[in-house]
Amino acid sequence: MPQIDNDTICAIATPPGRSGVGIVRVSGALTPTIANSILGQIPPHRHAHYGDFTGAEGEILDQGIAIFFQQPGSFTGEDVLELHAHGNAFVLGSIRDSIISLGARIARPGEFSERAFLNNKIDLVQAEAIADLIDSSSQQAARSAVRTLQGHFSAQIGLVIAKLIATRVKVEASIDFSDEDIDIVTDEKVNESLRGIQAELDKTLAGAQQGAILNQGMSVVLAGKPNAGKSSLLNAISGSNTAIVTAVAGTTRDVLSEQINLDGLPLNILDTAGLRPSTDIIEQEGVKRAKLAVDQADQILLIVDKSNHQEKPLTEDAVKKLLASLELMNDKLIDQSTLLRRMTLVFNKIDKLEDSNPGFDRVNCGGQEITIINISAKTGAGIELIREHLKACAGYNSNTEDVFVARERHLLALRAAQDLVSSAQDNIAIEAPLELLAEDLRLAQKELGTITGEFSSDNLLGEIFSTFCVGK
Repeated sequence: MPQIDNDTICAIATPPGRSGVGIVRVSGALTPTIANSILGQIPPHRHAHYGDFTGAEGEILDQGIAIFFQQPGSFTGEDVLELHAHGNAFVLGSIRDSIISLGARIARPGEFSERAFLNNKIDLVQAEAIADLIDSSSQQAARSAVRTLQGHFSAQIGLVIAKLIATRVKVEASIDFSDEDIDIVTDEKVNESLRGIQAELDKTLAGAQQGAILNQGMSVVLAGKPNAGKSSLLNAISGSNTAIVTAVAGTTRDVLSEQINLDGLPLNILDTAGLRPSTDIIEQEGVKRAKLAVDQADQILLIVDKSNHQEKPLTEDAVKKLLASLELMNDKLIDQSTLLRRMTLVFNKIDKLEDSNPGFDRVNCGGQEITIINISAKTGAGIELIREHLKACAGYNSNTEDVFVARERHLLALRAAQDLVSSAQDNIAIEAPLELLAEDLRLAQKELGTITGEFSSDNLLGEIFSTFCVGK
């Protein structure tokens, strides 16, 4: 565990700009001295004090509310002072500069939260939840972040670790006292314990996966030939006229991005230039960027003009021919191994046909079942089908009661722990040496410990806290 810097730190904890209130925060050993200099006294612990904020030359910088938190009863576990002044950049800057002149330094991004973690006021999951709560893009994401900040995720991890430790005790005892005739391999209680641990890991991972979806969202690219209706579909899904729509093919020349929310699921929808051969240098660059967006997307909605593709049923050869005409097959800019798995065919402009209704269909291509959705972006027919399909692709459940915000590193650690517990079960089944069983359980516990920060490298901590706001 890294050592805590003994410097006293300060930062403006509210965003830049004009507001009714702005907060300057101080933490560290010099905080009482700084409070006495600026306020003329050290306010009582956790009591709001109204008065003048005085500068180094005795000038009045502002009037406002000061709150002093005496260690260890503060967010960071150190002496903390919060000065609630008027939200003017010059006023807040002058207060901050006066604090620096008294021996403090500007805090690094996330350093207040980092000190709270290092002083055991919060664990690493809760620290990350602070940043996730600030960055929440939906009410559901904010609720999940609050649940994590309150310790629900940590408590679930702690429960699994406690069960792992209890099982490890039995295994280690059998190893240490092998002459006492303790046959742990045939002990059904250990098998039962491992099954229970695996069930808890499954439950925890399910909640974490939903939280990761809320936290990270999903990127969706709209691709297809010019004038297939990509921009119209973007406007229909987002409910706004984000993209320019004309009858002229090739209107979209660059990648347009729109952030939307589907029942709490954050989506980043990208409208791309039409895919077609061109001698126009600008259009060639637009097509190149479109293919790069396709390669990086979580989901691809391939928009097709239904009036030009009315064959029934749609065959695998027809799909491959379509992809070839768009130059998506065997293109070096696109990961071919995942292209079909990430793709949905959207047949647009059904309003031009007499016998076509919105709905789903399926086609098998390259061993991958591809979903087909018939819609009309112009009339809105079938748009709700696309919305529901995208939520299903993300594995999204709008019920967030048992969900806690999570990150990719949490999911990786949980899956690794699952694999190790499964290995432990296999070792019992084949009556492998107890040392192998013990090692599986030890490593599983260590993987879970990386989630809460019990086992964390300095590099990991630096990467996590560097993404925070300066005042947090």
